[in-house]
Amino acid sequence: MIDVLLVDDHTIFRSGLKRLFLDEPDLRVADEARNGIEAMDKLRAKPFSIVVLDINMEGRSGLEVLASIRAELPRLPVLMLSMYPEQQYALVAIQAGANGYISKDAEPLELLQAIRRVAAGGQYLSPRAAPGVRMQLAGRDDRPAHQRLTVREHQIMLMIVKGKSLTEIGEEMLISVKTVSTHRTNILAKLGLNSNAELVLYAVRQGIIH
Repeated sequence: MIDVLLVDDHTIFRSGLKRLFLDEPDLRVADEARNGIEAMDKLRAKPFSIVVLDINMEGRSGLEVLASIRAELPRLPVLMLSMYPEQQYALVAIQAGANGYISKDAEPLELLQAIRRVAAGGQYLSPRAAPGVRMQLAGRDDRPAHQRLTVREHQIMLMIVKGKSLTEIGEEMLISVKTVSTHRTNILAKLGLNSNAELVLYAVRQGIIH
């Protein structure tokens, strides 16, 4: 039996995925979490076969939760799930330590296939995303500027555009405010921006936030 921890802040989506599993004898949602704090508490309490983790949640983003999972449970399979197209976040997720990435608009059978493959120790990228990700990993990189940020820069960018202060970011990531400020400076430089306000506008235009 593949015991899934489902981490997503949308109740309707969690309910829909649980119903999808009803006809799958080898899959079950063993537990669910609405946010990163709940997810880590449940992961520390009992074992799971795989974590299906939404990348875009209130509070800690899925990438931040993924970093915590990799620090505490480095071998646990993680499939990142997102409403964003694979082309936006697949490479970032894989570089951050995810075993797979799939968009929420994928067909149910594709999602089931991805969960089974990742739970078995494999990697999953949809046929749409795989060629581009492989090209990017090989050094042929024509992605938008924000997709070329490091994983940590990407995490901090998401926190900034959500309105968190440098102090709050430092406390969450266990780094100094000075280090956060340095990352912020690097992010703005790589994106060709001058302020947090411009960063928020960039994030909206790129579909990073709504």
